[in-house]
Amino acid sequence: MGMPVTLEVVDAAASGDLFEAVFAYFEYVDHKFSTYKEDSEISLLNRRELALEDASRDMKTVFALAEQMRLQTRGYFDIRLGDTVDPSGLVKGWAIFNASELVRQRGMKNYYVEAGGDFQAVGKNSQGQDWRVGIRSPFNLREIVKVLEISNRGVATSGTYIRGAHIYNPKNGGKPATDIVSLTVIGPDIYTADCYATAAFAMGKEGITFIENLEGFEGYMIDNNRQATLTSSFSRYVSHA
Repeated sequence: MGMPVTLEVVDAAASGDLFEAVFAYFEYVDHKFSTYKEDSEISLLNRRELALEDASRDMKTVFALAEQMRLQTRGYFDIRLGDTVDPSGLVKGWAIFNASELVRQRGMKNYYVEAGGDFQAVGKNSQGQDWRVGIRSPFNLREIVKVLEISNRGVATSGTYIRGAHIYNPKNGGKPATDIVSLTVIGPDIYTADCYATAAFAMGKEGITFIENLEGFEGYMIDNNRQATLTSSFSRYVSHA
């Protein structure tokens, strides 16, 4: 997936087999959905060497979820750009969520799964407290602008400060979104938080209002003038330690 993946499990019953299963799952997702691998299933679809009706169940699931998100975000979340399809904005959060479910199904109750800065936290950390995750400054990656305390929630950040402009506004001819540089979303799970963060980022400065109007979600936006805007209940997740 071109990004680091971290799993921490506090439960004493955690075994090496569990960690191997989680990382093997991420490798499977990467091989299937990577747009950088010529032999991936998504690359075969984009080259018209494979029809969607003949694709794997996971591929069909991702396409169906992407269509749901496109409708729920008024078209701002769209995996199609021209003649190609790139589901990366959905797949990362979906993979983290599925990996978290894999850990839960093994009986674990206190853990987190993180990939590329997106975070699914369950239960408590080794000190019996909510898990802590930082939001980096998009202008100085050594600086943490907020520390969040999270349990049974997902946290996703969309931005241009690591990968450059890679999120496009489908409503203006597919031009990159440029008026904000970072948008963090907290939600009930990482899959929906990640999708909504991507869609809200594509909306530009209006994206934070979109998040405000979503029940159960909170957001924190930083624009290109270094101005931060947050939703009405975001502060309840901010650590004051």
